[in-house]
Amino acid sequence: MNVVGRLLLACILILGSGLFVNAQKTDATKGEPSNKLNSDDHKFLSNAAEGGQAEVEFAQLALKKSQNPGVREFANRMIQDHGKANQELKALASSKGLKWPKGIGAMNNAELLKLKALSGDTFDRSYVDSMVDDHKRDVGEFEKASQGAVDVDLKNFAGKTLPTLEEHYKLIQTLQKKLQPQ
Repeated sequence: MNVVGRLLLACILILGSGLFVNAQKTDATKGEPSNKLNSDDHKFLSNAAEGGQAEVEFAQLALKKSQNPGVREFANRMIQDHGKANQELKALASSKGLKWPKGIGAMNNAELLKLKALSGDTFDRSYVDSMVDDHKRDVGEFEKASQGAVDVDLKNFAGKTLPTLEEHYKLIQTLQKKLQPQ
């Protein structure tokens, strides 16, 4: 390549890299906002929102149907703790430009319908079994998010909420043992 060709190539590379940098800046300013969640973080937030709302609905149902003091105490705790967490998560979702889910999701809805059809000790055991399964799953998901979420705010929320979920899981396991038929 002759001198003119090298100079031309150098100019193209220099100008081209400047155009690329400017193009990146332009795309960043009119492209995705910095608060946008990646797909895993978005999925966690959505699942946590639906699950948190479901916890409150299930607990409200338990307060209407159960006569067992332990079940009622646990249900009150769910309303209090998950109600608070839901408010925090709702504010976080809003700050990320996300809409709050309008319902509790299909799986939670099916479980709620099942519980509504039950009464007495059968209701209590089914509610408690459902809460054991749910909190076991929640603890795993929140552990994963508290360690691996890309979004710092979501990671902090998961880490802050995890000890409460772990406590719920221990409480409900104890209650489950008490309710097992002898």
